[in-house]
Amino acid sequence: MGTFAEDIKKFNGIYKLPVSAVPTLDVGVPAAQRMAAFKDILMEEVHEMDEIIAAQDAGKDPLEVLTMLADLLGDIQVYCASEMAKFGLPLDQVLAIIMQSNFSKLGADGLPIYDERGKVMKGPDYWKPEPKIQAMLAAVHAQSKIAD
Repeated sequence: MGTFAEDIKKFNGIYKLPVSAVPTLDVGVPAAQRMAAFKDILMEEVHEMDEIIAAQDAGKDPLEVLTMLADLLGDIQVYCASEMAKFGLPLDQVLAIIMQSNFSKLGADGLPIYDERGKVMKGPDYWKPEPKIQAMLAAVHAQSKIAD
């Protein structure tokens, strides 16, 4: 068994979905069309949460509810990772930058800040991940040109 990123590339290959070794918007169809289709797919998945909420509210067995939840969340991760492979976005590197940005959200007292829903909020030392992601993508792109 390979890493998750390797398994995603294998999955995309088996199902004849694009896999790019470098960041690209060339995914076989107009990028905006691909993004719109992906949004539709994600929304279908998100709406499955209603079934899980209903199962929990109906008093279904906790293991059954957890199984449904694990399947949903896993499917969303697979869809997202597959999409990243199509666009040549390096999964592990992007996620590492995002997680480091998330760690910067702590409050001045070093404690997490939450809103009323439990969402983690941004503290005073928060930094946006986009500049580091952009620099990383530029470096990956430049490195691929050197390898050519």
